[in-house]
Formats: sequence, structure tokens, C-alpha cells
Amino acid sequence: MRHKWSIARRLFVAHLLFVLALTAIVGTATFLDARDHAYAEAGRRMAGVATAIADNPLVLDAAATPDPTSTLQPYALNVMRDAGADFITIMAPDRTRWTHPRNEEIGRPYIGSIDAALAGNVYTEVTAGTLGPSVRTIAPVKDAAGNVKALVSAGVTVRTVDVAVSGRLPAVLAIAFALLVGGSVASWLLGRYLRRVTRGWGPEQLAQLFAYYESVLHSVREGVILIDSKGKVVMYNDQAAELLGLAPRETDGDPSDPPSLSELPLASSLQTLFESGRLAHDEIHLTGSRILVVNQGPALGPPTQGRQRDEVFGTVATIRDRTEIESLGSELETMRTLSAALRSQTHEHANRLHTLVSLMELGRTEDALDFATKDLELSQKLTDELVDSVEEPVLSALVMGKAAEAHERGVELVLEAKGSTELAGLAIQDLVTILGNLLDNAIDAAAEAPSPKRVELALHSTGESLEITVQDTGSGVDPRSVDDVFSYGFSTKAPGKYGRGIGLALVRQAVQRLGGTLTITNPGGALFRVVLPSGTKEQF
Repeated sequence: MRHKWSIARRLFVAHLLFVLALTAIVGTATFLDARDHAYAEAGRRMAGVATAIADNPLVLDAAATPDPTSTLQPYALNVMRDAGADFITIMAPDRTRWTHPRNEEIGRPYIGSIDAALAGNVYTEVTAGTLGPSVRTIAPVKDAAGNVKALVSAGVTVRTVDVAVSGRLPAVLAIAFALLVGGSVASWLLGRYLRRVTRGWGPEQLAQLFAYYESVLHSVREGVILIDSKGKVVMYNDQAAELLGLAPRETDGDPSDPPSLSELPLASSLQTLFESGRLAHDEIHLTGSRILVVNQGPALGPPTQGRQRDEVFGTVATIRDRTEIESLGSELETMRTLSAALRSQTHEHANRLHTLVSLMELGRTEDALDFATKDLELSQKLTDELVDSVEEPVLSALVMGKAAEAHERGVELVLEAKGSTELAGLAIQDLVTILGNLLDNAIDAAAEAPSPKRVELALHSTGESLEITVQDTGSGVDPRSVDDVFSYGFSTKAPGKYGRGIGLALVRQAVQRLGGTLTITNPGGALFRVVLPSGTKEQF
């Protein structure tokens, strides 16, 4: 069965065990150090006592008498009592004891090492004697010539040293307890933090959840991009990379150093939106080749108690491609224009037919024939001009529809074509977008202007490029707004049924996609000039 402990609990238990082990190790090391220090301190104290006794002339004089014990035993007991030693043994060089805390041990051989003292050195050791294990120092008693005449051993039993060490044990235990409590509190605080940020999930659950999220992220048809509060792009899926023109995300890259928004080749409007972090709902943004619908919202942390608001980790943006939809919308608008033109012509032809019938009923046959002939010649002339000038049937139909619409609104549409307009290599959808929107704007501007209400369309083809010029007799474009008229959402007109500010933005996008140029001048009205190189046809 899979372990269901959370990361916080696992870390707390692991850290607690580590603190317990560390406390045991530190406590033991501190105790051993205190014991060694106590042994060393006892050795230094006994060395002082033994050396002082060895330097006393009384000991050297008594060693030369036949009964040293009678003089030295009372002296040794007094010094042992005053110095806090457990025993002071004065002996002959052959180990025979002259003094001892126990009278029955006097005259018996000393138990311990005396070789260093016989060589004239002061020596300290821990060994077992008649009183048990002890820390003792042996010092030589020398005459004026430096000969060793006696030995002095002063010491304390290990039990006495351990009692001194046990006096330090509360401090050692206090240090160990402080380590344990401090480590436990740190583990608890860290565990609480991890429990909050991981929502109590274990590593297996997080790994599974990450696998699910990664699969969902790359399986959805929408682009998804995650941006932190510092403007770093934490993650984006393959669809977002395709829509935004980014390099595919490296799954084995360093997640701790994500790229910033300024490092990515984003369109300026998208970069501004992502950097602002503001809410966005179905906003249209244009890139070099696409029309994107963007939604953006904050990435909020899980709800927690004690906070007035959720923690904001950054923003999440979803991106949908609307390029094909807009292309179909442009074609639909063209069909709507043609349909309106046909309805207008049907209505106009009905009026003309009624006029002819009325003239015939009045017996004015010649007038009726003259009226019908002139109307037929005018309609045929316009049709012949369009067909001869524009060889592409879709563009020809578009221009005919716009001409009928212009005529209905009292605007004269004049067409001029030079060279072949077979549009070699140019995508007809892009040309419909460019020409249709330019004519719509020109007709709107001319219809609102005083007479003459006129729109001039010129198509010039050189084989290497196609030049489209649309000029109207309207009020022109404000020179201060030249850089803004191609921005999405910018319009000087009142809001219409289908919205404003997208037509010229689509024109600029199509021109950029085809590698052309677009300029605006104001020679008595707005003049839009588009130059498209041939051989740049794109497939949709």
C-alpha cells in the first residue's frame, strides 16, 4: 500500500529523528568532554599537591630516618584532609609505603607505575589501586645531588571525579533539551509551511498531479501561458508556442530560471497585457500573422485561514486562434455586400421596368427604347470595365458589390487598372481583406463628405509587385493619428452593430504577412497605398 503521509509530516518526522540523534550525539560528546576535563583538572590539582609535598624538606629528612612513618603519616593525613585528596602515599624508591589512608596498607608495596618518577619526572595516570580506580600523580623526592630518595603519590578516586562531573550533568541535559525543543519547533514550523503550500499532499500525489497537469496542458487546443508576479514565463504549452511564435518549451530545462517576458518575441500589445497582469476577457490581439483571442486572470493560491485575501502567484492566460474565423468573416462580409448590392439592383431594375412599361402604355415607344438603350449601355460599360480591369473573379465580384453599394450611398467609385491583375502568388483571402476594408473605409469617409463624393481605386501590377491605391474625398486622416489608425480597437466613427476599429488592423496584418508595405497620405482626402510583392501566396 502506498504511503499516504504528506511531505510536511515526512519532513517533520525525519527532522525530529535527526534532532534526536543529534541531541544524543551532542549530549554524549558534551558529557565525555566534561568528564575528560574533570579528569584533567583533577590531575593538575593532584600534581600540585604531590609536587608541593615532594619539595617539603620534611619529607626528605624523614626519608633518611629509620622510621619515616612516624613523622610522615600524621603529616600526610593533615595534607590529604586540607587538599581534598582521597589518598596521599609517600613511599620508598622500592614501592614500600610509608603513609596510607589505611594503616594496614603501610609497609606494603605501592600499586601503580613509578618508572617515570624514578627517572626524576612528575607523572599522572588513571589506574586502580587499593581504593579503586583513581586519578593520581607521582612526584619524586630528590636530594641536593638530584638522587631520588622517596616518591609521593597524591590522588582522588574516579568516583569522586564522577561526582564532580555529575554536577555538570544538568547543564548538559539542558543543552540537549534546548536542541531538541528548538529543532522540534523548527520542524513544526517548516512542516506547517509545507503543508500550506502543498495542501497536505504527499510526493507521490504531487508527482501524479503534475503528470496529469502536464498532459492536460499539452493536450488542450488552446494556448496556455503561466507568468509569475515578477514577469517570468514559468510555463507554456506547445499550442501557445505555435500561436505566439515561440520556441518549444524545453522540459529538461532549469525551472528555477524561466525566461522573462522581455526576452520573448511577443507582439507589443500581448507583452503589455502580460506585464500588466490585468483581467482580460476575450480580448482580440493581432500578431504578425494571426488574430488571437486572449483571456487572462490571476493565479491564486489555496484559501487559508488568517488571511484577508488569497496569495497571488502570478497570472494565467489562455489564447485561441481566430485567424480562420476572421478570414471567413471577411468572406461573409463580402457576400453580404454582394447580396445587398443585388437587392439594390433588383429594386432599381424594378423601378426602371415600371418606367419602361409606363412609357409604352403612354405610347411613347421611342422614349422607352432610348431609355432602355442608355441604361443598358451604362450597366454594360461598368461591367465591362470591371471584368476587363480585374481578371480575378472574386475581386471582380467584390469591386462590383462595393461599386453598387457606393452608388446606393451616392458615392462614385472610379476604377483604374494597369498591367495584369492575375495576382500571381498572392492569397485571394488576404487581398479580399485588404481591398474590402480599404474600400469600406473610403466609401464611409466619402459618403460623409460634401460633394464631390468620390472614391478612386487603382490596381497596378508590374509582374514583381501589385500596387493598390484607394483615395477618397473625405476629411482625411489626422496626422497625429497616423500611427494609431492601424491599431486594433482604434476608430474615429461611432460604434456600429459589429464594432469598430478592426478593419484597418486586419489590413496591416495581412500586408505584413504578405511582406508588403502600407502608407497613408492626405492629398485632399485619405490615400492608402499598399505594395505587395508577388509570389507570397499563403495557404489557409
